[in-house]
Amino acid sequence: MLNRFIYLTGWKEWGKQELPFKTKFTVGTKTKMLYVLKNLKENDMATEQERIDYWSSYMDEMLEFQNRVMPHPVEECGDPLLPIPDAMEGIEVLYSDTKLAGTFERIYYIRSGILDDLVAIAREMNERGWILKIEDAYRSMEMQTALVGNPGIFEQIVEKCKWESGGETPSVDLVSRRLRLLVANCGKFGTHTQGCAVDISVYNRNDGSEVWRGKPYLHMSELTPMESPFISADDLANRLAISELVESHGFIRYPAEFWHYNKGDVMHRQLTGSSEPGIYGSVHFNPETGETVPYDDILAPLVPDEQLAILLEAAMNK
Repeated sequence: MLNRFIYLTGWKEWGKQELPFKTKFTVGTKTKMLYVLKNLKENDMATEQERIDYWSSYMDEMLEFQNRVMPHPVEECGDPLLPIPDAMEGIEVLYSDTKLAGTFERIYYIRSGILDDLVAIAREMNERGWILKIEDAYRSMEMQTALVGNPGIFEQIVEKCKWESGGETPSVDLVSRRLRLLVANCGKFGTHTQGCAVDISVYNRNDGSEVWRGKPYLHMSELTPMESPFISADDLANRLAISELVESHGFIRYPAEFWHYNKGDVMHRQLTGSSEPGIYGSVHFNPETGETVPYDDILAPLVPDEQLAILLEAAMNK
């Protein structure tokens, strides 16, 4: 059955017109879109170069967005980090049992000021016949740094950069820019290190199957952006239905990843058009004492370019 085709004749500026099927990216300086036409073949008709062009253009717009985030002020409010499971009594919730970067036990804590909102999300999902699975929440600096240099994730990003570069070895600068977008290589963009973000999956209560969003958690490709034009209509509908529910409780989707939601930080402010300061900055956290200490420098890269160059050479020599 023919159902959908991405009409890829190049990016088009999008104004106020309403079209029956569209996917749009709206946080950059330009709004770009692809027409999605009904009753034609699935999007596998898109050429490799069209996929590369989409990915590169999207990543560049996200970089513009992060450049606007950079000067946005942060006024740390001091909300403590509280354990998520303790607040979920009587609600069916799942948690990832994998170790972050293959080493670290996950820390299922979030800021007290948004914990009730997360509980309300989980409860409403149960009422809808879904189960919220929290894949990740707060990350320490050590965890985030390990994630940036994790071979599995780093090599995925290098492969995408190589793909963008026509099969040639990508520059350290390109890898650095993509890491900043996709793994938050500095505290200013690290909403997990700020304790105000969750990565989630969603499951059906009746049979335990995943509410499928096109790819599994942490998949990295042109299908990863929340409204990627290269996923099926059903997968897009699932992503948007989940986002609508989550956003009704004040969180906001991160456009570049279909699993990530955050609230109260500078990216949340920029994505919602607010000029108010972000109230959460990156903090060191001791779960045993509850003590939090702000980062000395939220703009410093966790893994500097000199180290990235070494990691890049190792990845290319494999």
